Formats: sequence, structure tokens, C-alpha cells
Amino acid sequence: MALASKYSSKEVEQKWYDYWMEHNYFHSEPNDKEPYTIVIPPPNVTGILHMGHMLNNTIQDVLIRRARLKGFNACWVPGTDHASIATEAKVVAKLKAEGINKSDLTRDEFLKHAWEWTDKYGGTILEQLKKLGASCDWERLRFTMDDTMSASVIQSFVDLYNKGLIYRGHHMVNWDPEAQTTLSDEEVIHEERQGFLYYLSYKLVGSDETLTIATTRPETIFGDTAICINPNDERFTHLKGKKAIVPIANREVPIIEDEYVDLEFGTGCLKVTPAHDENDKMLGDTHNLDVIDIFNDDASLNEHGLHYKGKDRFVVREEIVEELKAAGVLVKTEKHTNKVGTSERTKAVIEPKLSDQWFLKMKDLAEPAIKAVLESDEVNLFPKKFENTYRHWMENIRDWNISRQLWWGQQIPAYYYGNGQEDFVVAKSREEALEAAKAKTGNTALIDADLRQDEDALDTWFSSWLWPMSVFDGVANPDNADFKYYYPTNDLVTGPDILFFWVARMIMAGYEYTGEKPFTNVYLTGLVRDAERRKMSKSLGNSPDAMKLIDDYGADGVRVGLLLSASAGNDLLFDEDLCQQGKGFVNKIWNAFRLIKGWEVDATIPQPESSEKGLAWYNERFKQATVEIEDHFSKYRISDALMTTYKLVWDDFCSWLLEIVKPEYGKPIDKKTFDAVIEALENNLRILHPFIPFASEEIWQNIATRTPEEALIINEWPAITKPDEALLADFDLAAQVITGVRAIRKEKNISFKDELELFVLNTEDFSDGFDTVITKLCNLSKIESTDASVDGALSFRVKANEYFIPLTGAIDVEAELAKINEELKYTKGFLKSVSGKLSNERFVNNAPEKVVAIERQKQADAEAKIEALEKRLAALS
Repeated sequence: MALASKYSSKEVEQKWYDYWMEHNYFHSEPNDKEPYTIVIPPPNVTGILHMGHMLNNTIQDVLIRRARLKGFNACWVPGTDHASIATEAKVVAKLKAEGINKSDLTRDEFLKHAWEWTDKYGGTILEQLKKLGASCDWERLRFTMDDTMSASVIQSFVDLYNKGLIYRGHHMVNWDPEAQTTLSDEEVIHEERQGFLYYLSYKLVGSDETLTIATTRPETIFGDTAICINPNDERFTHLKGKKAIVPIANREVPIIEDEYVDLEFGTGCLKVTPAHDENDKMLGDTHNLDVIDIFNDDASLNEHGLHYKGKDRFVVREEIVEELKAAGVLVKTEKHTNKVGTSERTKAVIEPKLSDQWFLKMKDLAEPAIKAVLESDEVNLFPKKFENTYRHWMENIRDWNISRQLWWGQQIPAYYYGNGQEDFVVAKSREEALEAAKAKTGNTALIDADLRQDEDALDTWFSSWLWPMSVFDGVANPDNADFKYYYPTNDLVTGPDILFFWVARMIMAGYEYTGEKPFTNVYLTGLVRDAERRKMSKSLGNSPDAMKLIDDYGADGVRVGLLLSASAGNDLLFDEDLCQQGKGFVNKIWNAFRLIKGWEVDATIPQPESSEKGLAWYNERFKQATVEIEDHFSKYRISDALMTTYKLVWDDFCSWLLEIVKPEYGKPIDKKTFDAVIEALENNLRILHPFIPFASEEIWQNIATRTPEEALIINEWPAITKPDEALLADFDLAAQVITGVRAIRKEKNISFKDELELFVLNTEDFSDGFDTVITKLCNLSKIESTDASVDGALSFRVKANEYFIPLTGAIDVEAELAKINEELKYTKGFLKSVSGKLSNERFVNNAPEKVVAIERQKQADAEAKIEALEKRLAALS
């Protein structure tokens, strides 16, 4: 079959992916082999492939393909996450565009639209992963809202509730007014923003005296229920026991004392708004203050906001400042920078809000997860620097708010049968709930219609924290064969930004439900950033189209480009040139293969000694590289493993070995050498396959006719053996000699067709084992030892040896003499100028010492160069 002159990724990639799928190479079933398991960090069902996904899934594919070649029963479980907030927002926006409001629909009607949207768009990212080459076990595809997955989530909730770990409480939560749901602390991003500090004057009751407070949120005065001073603040001793009047609201509030107040911040007087600040809520609880909630769910003001009712909080802020100013209450305004909590999903400014929510107690769950990572090393983080972050999070863990005011997600399995806060039961189904309600109340007349299920859905992370177990149905059915075989999994590849969101929680869930870790190693990739170190995002417009990159550079090229600079835990500064470099690497391998296949093979001619020596060296170099690669993989240095492979193939195989064994132009190659080169190429393809699966399979299948059982994807990883270090050292010396001879040829413009002689002085570190290779690659007529310098020769040094190349007959002597004389004349003139400057006492005495030193160095360099030129002149004369 004729080989294409250019490698075409478009033709190759779909062909081999279809072939792999057709022969079911990605699928795994329990057997007597050792399993190697990865579960995919489930991308949002709303998503499309971006650079972070590409990096993360390329690394996973490298690991799973290598495990397959190493003889493991490799299982990579794919799936998607239902992403409650993001997906519901998209469905709501779609309905709104169609003239439908969510509020006009029943829950079931809305969920029907959500499932239709998911069915239409939810598989997009998975199809894109296939284009990247992801060799997932697609028969095991999971979605966090699948029936079996949802059953696991509900069972987990019921179990944790029955253990006393889940409770319902009225607490201050993070409220996202755009998504109109609560968020956990981890879903709030704190950003430094420039704002203002507003100094407001409050009148004292029964007096013309005023006190001044400073606030960043003047719109919240409608929720003020106290003014607080520090009991140790002598400035305000006279205020103790008095009351103040809240501006505009004209409501009397007590002046209370608490050491919580910072004497140095603002004025030392603090307005207390218990419904809208967590610290204020603690003060309110301590001092039994009223709680006034002034916001609607969309962060507009409610009836407590008086004439501002229905207006957005930020609009009110601007307007109330003007009203306060007009009323003479605004004393002054100062610029102020403070941290503002924003929603990780919608970017809306978070509003602290008192609300009845469901919480999971985390402290006891965290203990075994802390030990697993920080004490026993049962779970290893790569790189280890993230252990400090993990420790900080886990040792300061707070209860997890797991309820969300959404419809898309697993509905909380709590069923109310009365009007009281405690009139509920928790059960896996309505049927079980009804029986539990009858038992709890003693009322056997209760019927299904008497039950009302909690409207809230569970936080998406509450489903994904079960992921390594639930994908194998290990929560609801822990005795099944898949779960027993594949769990615990081996490696997890994810980003450090979800180390607590997901990784830590999975570890906690694993120990809670199985008493075992969910995985052994966690490889934390860096974030993909642009050349200006900005995180890539659609909003900044700095994230390239992932599918266009694959179209332009091929999946293999993009994979190489991403991995070359993706060291664990370090951010990747992405540049499209990296993909071009990856594409160039693939083309280099393809062209090397074309060169080999283009040789005519003659079984009757003997193998040249140079080829025998070159192949012996490459065999040891390959062993050396595989040892290095194995070490890199063991430490999750995937980028380094690729770089070692890259240099082996590009430098050692293509640039050295093929040059050594290449037959003379128009002549055949001996069969022994050809077969050995093919074997070396096949070994290269085995270690290249995890990185460039498509091109490696294409070349593999073109080397010879292969049966499906002989496909590269299921072949064998080369054995790891110790190389012959002495042989490698000898070749390294020979390579330096070859480089020295080639440098002289280039410098003197000596054609490769012209034979040269090479003489070696001082053979202390010299080995003649690769003389035939040096002779061939340098086109030498002979290599001989010498006892003295060779007249009329150029020389170079390698270790303790000096090498001489006589130039008589190899160059135009007259032209070389003229060139040397011209250079000598220039250098003598330069020396005269510098020496003249240094003989000037005024210059030497007045110029800075550093300047004089530079001139002296110039003088010494010129003198040394003149000496060398005169020696070369004498040798040629």
C-alpha cells in the first residue's frame, strides 16, 4: 500500500477511533487480571470542550492507554454531571425566550423541559472527548441524574439523616439572588472590590446628640435592630443603656455593648443587622435582638424598605445615599476596598440570608479523610504542595449546606405531614415515608395525599461526592461484582480548584460508606492560562475553540502541545505554537516511517558494522529512556515522560539511528538492519501510543498486516531493563566527536562528499567501539592515534582527547590564507587601538575601574586571537 506523502489527521483519526470502538477495546469486565480504574471528573451536562477539559482528559487517556499496554484490565468510566444551577439557568433562559415563565409551570412540567434540553445538548462534550481520542468505556456511561445514580444519592441522604449527620436548621446562608438558591461556602468566591465607607449620623432618643457609624451598605439600615459599642471604649461610656433612631426608618434601636466591636475600625460604633450579616446574627443571638429581613429572593427590597420596595439593592444604594445626604445624615464618604462574596456559578454578589436549610455535619466525616492524606499516605496528592491547602480546609471545615432552591436535581427525600417545623419524616420513597409518618404520629388514617415532599433539590456536589462508588452501584448495591472488582479506583485526575469541592468530599464519602479510600493517587493539573497568565474563559474571549484546534493540528498534535508544558500543579501558559510543535512531532515520526518503508531491502548483503554498532547503542538508549519514563510516571510527571519520549524519538531515533543505518543513495539496505530498525520503530510506537494514539496506530497498522488481536492499543508495553551504561557513555563520546567534525565542515564549508582524515591525541578516555559510526557519519578515510599535534590541521577537544583534521586538500588553501590574513590585520588594528587607550595615563587614572578592566580584557582577547591566527597561518604556509 502506497503511503501518503503527508500525514492527514482528518483521515486517520476518525478511522482508528471507529476501529477501536468496533472491536470494543475500551470496554472492561471483571476478570482475573489486576484492574486499573479511573473515573472521569464528570463535566457539566451544559458544557462544551474547553482547554481545561482537554488537558485533564488527555492526561487520563495517557494513563489508561498505558495501563492497557501494561496488561492491566483498564476501565475508564465516563459520565456527566447534571449541574443544577447552570442547567436550570439555561433551561429557564430557553423557556423565557419562548415566552414561558418557570413560575407558571409545575415541577413535573419544568423537569420535562429540562430532560428534553439535556437529551438534546447533554452529549455534546462526550462526542468532543471522542474527537480528542478519549478511550473511555462508553458502555459504562453514567449521568448523575440516572435512576441508579439518583437512588444512590437518596439512599445516602436517608442513611446520613438516620445517623444524625444531616439536620434541618435556621442559619445564615449564602444566597445567590440570580439563581435564587443557597450556596455552600466553597461555592462563594471572595473578590477584592473598590467601594465606599459611608459615615451616617444616628440621633439619640430624647437628645439632640448624635453618634456616627460607618457602613459599606447603607441600604441595609432598614434591617438595623441595634447599635453596638465596645464596653472598653471610653469615647462612648455615656451611650450605655441609651437608644438611637435609625435614619429614614425612624425606628428606635438599643445601644448594646460587646467586645466584638473593633475599636480601630470606622468610628467604633457598629450598626447591627442580624438578618444580613453572619457576625451581626451572632451578636443578635447573644443580645436577643429582633431580626428584620429586608430583601426579597431576587435581592430587591421588600416592604421593610418602605418607599424603596421592589427596587434592586444596588439601585437603592445609589438613591438612599442621595436621600441621606439631603437629610443631612451623610457625614462623609471614603473610598474603601473590601472582599465581596460572589457566586462561583452566576457571578452575582452573594447576599447573606437567614433561611431554613438542610445541613450535613462535616467534622467527624473529615477525620478519616485527614488521616488518609496527611498521616497514613493511603491517598497521595501530586504535587505534595497541595497537602497544606488540604489541611487548612479540612481542619477548618464547617457544616455543609446541601439544599438548593432548585427543581433540577435530586429532590430532598423529606416528607411533611403537618405544619410544624418537625412534622416530617425522611425516607427513600413516598410509600416508606407514609409508613414512617404513621408510625411517628400514631395516625394510621394518614394517606399519600397528606404528604408534601420538600421542594428543595440537593446540591449537585452531594451526588458527585459518591461518584467513585455510585458509578459501580456501590452505594445501593455494595455486594455487586463490579464494585468489588473495580473499587477502590487507582488514579484521579482533576484540577486543584475543586480539591475541596469534590476530591476531599469523595475521600470522606469513601471512608464513611466503605471504610476504604476511593482512589490511591490524585494528580492535580494546573489551570490553563493565556500568555498574559489570565485564566482562560469565555467571558474574557481568550479561550481558543478546542474543536478548531483539533481540526487545525490534529488530536495528537493538540495532546502533545498541551502535555509538553503541563507539569503537575503548575499552570499551563497555553500558546497555539505548542500545538504546531505537536503537529510537527507527529509529521517527523510519519516522515521517518516513510523513509524506512522507502528503502529497498536485500537479504543477500551483510550487515555493515556501523549499523550493528548503531543498533546496539539504540537498544541500550531505549532501555535507558524506558527506565526514565517509568520513573516519571511513578511520580506523575507526565510532561517529563512525554519529553523523554519526544527526545528519544526525535533526537536518538530520527536524527542518530536512521542516519547511522541509512544506506547510500540508490543502494539497498541489508535485511538484518531493516528488521532491527522496524523492531525499534515498533517499540517506539508502543511508548508513543498513550501520547499520540492515532498516528501511532496508523503507522503500526501500516508496518504489517495486523489482526484485531494485534492492534497497537492492546499490545504490550516494553519490558523495563537496566541499560549498559558503559556502551551509552562510549556512544556519547562518539557523538561529540561527530558533532566536532561536522562543525569544522560547516565552518570551512567543506562538502560532505570530500573525505577527511581524523587524528586523535591523548587516548586516555578514548574508545574505538564506534569508529565505524564516526567514519560513516563524518565521511572519514581513516581515524588514527597520534603522539603529537598535527601541523596544518584544525582541532577540537572532547574530554581528554584532542582531535585533528588536516585541511590540506580539503579546502582552498590560498583562499583560507587570504581569509586568515584579513582577520589577522583587523585584529592587530583593534589591538593597537585598545593598547593606545590603555597607554594613556589620563584614561587609566580617571576612567571607572570597571571600564578599564573591560579594556584590559579586550586587549588580552585580541592578543590570544592573534596568536591562534598566526599558528594557523604557519600551519598552512
